Amino acid sequence: MNDQIHSGGSDHEHGALGDAEYAEFMELAAQEGFDPEDVEGAIGEAGHGPLPILAVVGRPNVGKSTLVNRIIGRREAVVQDKPGVTRDRVSYEAEWAGRRFKVVDTGGWEQDVLGLDASVAAQAEYAIETADAVVFVVDSTVGATDTDEAVVKLLRRAGKPVVLCANKVDGQSGEADATALWSLGLGQPHPVSSLHGRGTGDMLDAVLEALPEAPAQLFGTALGGPRRIALIGRPNVGKSSLLNKVANEDRVVVNELAGTTRDPVDELIQLGGITWKFIDTAGIRRRVHLQEGADYYASLRTAAAVEKAEVAVILIDSSESISVQDQRIVTMAVEAGRAIVLAFNKWDTLDEERRYYLEREIETELAQIAWAPRVNVSALTGRHMEKLVPAIETALEGWETRVPTGRLNAFLGEIVAAHPHPIRGGKQPRILFGTQAGTKPPRFVLFASGFLEHGYRRFVERRLREEFGFEGTPIHISVRVREKRGRNK
Repeated sequence: MNDQIHSGGSDHEHGALGDAEYAEFMELAAQEGFDPEDVEGAIGEAGHGPLPILAVVGRPNVGKSTLVNRIIGRREAVVQDKPGVTRDRVSYEAEWAGRRFKVVDTGGWEQDVLGLDASVAAQAEYAIETADAVVFVVDSTVGATDTDEAVVKLLRRAGKPVVLCANKVDGQSGEADATALWSLGLGQPHPVSSLHGRGTGDMLDAVLEALPEAPAQLFGTALGGPRRIALIGRPNVGKSSLLNKVANEDRVVVNELAGTTRDPVDELIQLGGITWKFIDTAGIRRRVHLQEGADYYASLRTAAAVEKAEVAVILIDSSESISVQDQRIVTMAVEAGRAIVLAFNKWDTLDEERRYYLEREIETELAQIAWAPRVNVSALTGRHMEKLVPAIETALEGWETRVPTGRLNAFLGEIVAAHPHPIRGGKQPRILFGTQAGTKPPRFVLFASGFLEHGYRRFVERRLREEFGFEGTPIHISVRVREKRGRNK
């Protein structure tokens, strides 16, 4: 079995499928009554590389979160502009004119009394760093402020494409206010009312011109340079100590000064005879004047690190109960589609009772990532650090694994025969065939005769893992249902 599964391969015109494999697959789809364009669309949608990222930036109370809700088409981003509003997420998937992209919302908390400009720049900087394009939101009823001018300087230094959104233009009378924003030197201001939706379509058309197309899936083609590892976890969990320990020297200076907006430098570290790039998220500290906003600030910084990485090493303090914040960070890494390693720190401090209860917590609180390699370490003493590299390599291997279409369909035939979908409403949907449309993470498209229940999809994922491994990686499964084409179909 293993010789039929491989990590990587050639980059073909049809994504994961070579020409002969593609032709055979399309013939199978036609026999089962699927429209060829629908099949190609499903493979293309699942097989693309990472979605382009749009950052929405601007000072407080200009309507950023309302605009994000308008772009994603649902009320999900928090729109209360006051301290203490905690977000579980800072990025969302959106679609406009048939193109998909990620939106990063940077709004949401009152500013640092030590300096309005500094804290706005801190929020914007982390989002802009990983963005492909930026929407800069300005309140047209107020006009350009000194803070807006500070953000403009930041955007110019970043060199990213910028779409200027003149928000709160609710009618013709506000058009003149929007025109005045030409003075910012960012090009045409797009008059918008994010509350009522006025003008958002024209603005999104401009966004699509600024964003790159979703990159094609490159199978087995890693970006140049060392593999990129994000070391993430909630504040004070030991990230700085762990990074210093694996580097065998004090690389990370933990700076307690409020107002520090610079991102720590990514670290090239020799570990296990290999050079890795550790994308550091250490040094996140609650600032004296920003207690309520610190969780959001940490989430934004973690999201930026995860977007830049291939593997997320999630550090958890084993001496404490697994927290909601730990689970949020896990969810963030899974939804970003990164390879994942769980590192339980401070293992040397645990007694037998705590180890027993921790194992029970892991079974219940982290059941959704039971597939992730786990290492029990001590950043203080260096215990079991040698196990970190094999765990990372295992996760990367699973992340890049591809199952050939013929082998996959033989497997799907076996599980459908042995474990058919439950009958619902007198009908029994069947998986007809499928293909792996992408890797990094593995993405499968299943074509079925009817709707597959969520529980059955989970069963298929579990069997895929049992058969082919996929240790250390999320698996994405999408299902296309055959349209009814008459009684004989």
